[in-house]
Amino acid sequence: MSQVTNKSNEKQNNVLPFIPEGDFYFTKGIEAFQKRKFDVAIKWLKKAIEQKPNEALYKCQLSIIYTEIGAYHAANEVLTNVLQTSEYVDCYYLLANNYAHLGLLNDAKKFADLYLEKEPNGDFKAEVMHLLALIDIEEDDEDWDLEDEDELLIYQETVFYHMEYEEWEKAIPVLEEMLFLFPEHPNTIHDYTQALFFSGYKTKALEMELKELYENPNSLSCHLNLALFYYELKMNEEYHLHIQALLNVYPIHEQQKLRIAVTLSRTNNHAEALIRFQSLAKGKVMGHPSYFRWYALTAYRSGERTKAASIWQEGCKRHPNLLSEIMPWEEKK
Repeated sequence: MSQVTNKSNEKQNNVLPFIPEGDFYFTKGIEAFQKRKFDVAIKWLKKAIEQKPNEALYKCQLSIIYTEIGAYHAANEVLTNVLQTSEYVDCYYLLANNYAHLGLLNDAKKFADLYLEKEPNGDFKAEVMHLLALIDIEEDDEDWDLEDEDELLIYQETVFYHMEYEEWEKAIPVLEEMLFLFPEHPNTIHDYTQALFFSGYKTKALEMELKELYENPNSLSCHLNLALFYYELKMNEEYHLHIQALLNVYPIHEQQKLRIAVTLSRTNNHAEALIRFQSLAKGKVMGHPSYFRWYALTAYRSGERTKAASIWQEGCKRHPNLLSEIMPWEEKK
């Protein structure tokens, strides 16, 4: 009996540890992607990229998954990163496709043309030609300056991403450019003051927002920001003045409804916030990570912990960057 045990131990000691390399992780990622388990696929592909950070194919496949779930900004960031280190031509087609989905037709056409220039007979030639034909049709139907519209949309997309993930310091320079280039565009100033406030420039943010309120006393965006600012500053009298204004407002547009719900959640008005979140048309707001982050917190604080976990899990599936955040109720006070 002891002889068998010794042989067994000897065999175990000779077993080499299994250390998967990039190809293994990549294969697992593709399998998960084919089963439409996108969050799992993203995890595997990120592991593959850690093993082989210069493998453009892995990054392109990751971008395709981001595109599939509608995370176009994340997809474009990955593709741009690839092009900074290698001439992987397929990136141009993937970028063209993403920009077309975003309605940024000039950029879509630019990258489609680049693909054909680099690979006149490439694997995606037919898809690129089809995409260009669709862009031509769209351009014929437009009656505004596409170049200006595209530029504004690029800024909006970038600001939206930074604000939704609370990357305040990254949002500030983009918003400053927007204020210079598109001074009449609504809400830019309010995004700017919020980014300033949470980057530590509280006095400046408050002064700017109060100036806006003086010029536009009925501005919903002013009341939203000022309620939040005064709550954070523990200036209760001023806070109650602006939060009361919000409690009496029921907008038509879903984006405004969402902003009210989020502000109520961020200021610890969870009972009212829960009602507002439940009244939202989910299909119109699930592209906002903030919807899942603050709805989950509100549900948790309202005693609906199972529902909170379900909301958060869905948010992480739709917006993989949320996976890097801890659950909201463990962070938000």
